[in-house]
Amino acid sequence: MTGLPDLPPAAFARQDNGDDKDFYAPPRLVTHIDEHATAALTRYYAENIPPGAVVLDLMSSWVSHLPADLPTRQVIGHGMNAAELDANPRLDRWFIQDFNRDPVLPLPGASIDAVLCCVGVQYLTRPLEVFAEIRRTLRPGGRVIVSFSNRCFPMKAVRIWLSLDEAGQASLVATYLERSGFTSIAAHRLTDGEGDPLVAVTGILSG
Repeated sequence: MTGLPDLPPAAFARQDNGDDKDFYAPPRLVTHIDEHATAALTRYYAENIPPGAVVLDLMSSWVSHLPADLPTRQVIGHGMNAAELDANPRLDRWFIQDFNRDPVLPLPGASIDAVLCCVGVQYLTRPLEVFAEIRRTLRPGGRVIVSFSNRCFPMKAVRIWLSLDEAGQASLVATYLERSGFTSIAAHRLTDGEGDPLVAVTGILSG
């Protein structure tokens, strides 16, 4: 299903429907949130990702914002640019996939402890299918952390996202999680006043 039950498919239309592989082909070795937001997200990860976790970092780049002192069993990266992913020192392995064409994750079920998606959810045209796959790959008790700011490539963001304010965007992500079977869903504003705004929406897969 491309759209949500109460939203028409046009809600997930984009200004630029060109091939995403072409759009993301040039490496962008930059950070998409400022240092204050980055530090806030790293602190949040430290508080919410257990040591020794298998972590899946979706829509990643050359940085994953994970705490330097957080021990992990494995960090699997996903993205759209090989140069960016290859430059990320926290990734043990990575893969490239366009979720708007193929939302099925190439991972076994119940194999991941934490799924991260930083400043990328706004580009999903098939969000429920992607979050259903996230649910499938998580172990019971695992969690998904979706973070977003007010920055994006507007030509690639879906229409519904661009039409909402911050609170509405948090509610939209929470809806994705709720309808995909997650519980204990909560949204937190991680920054307050200084630098880029950053919101994290978290859901847990009940056992």
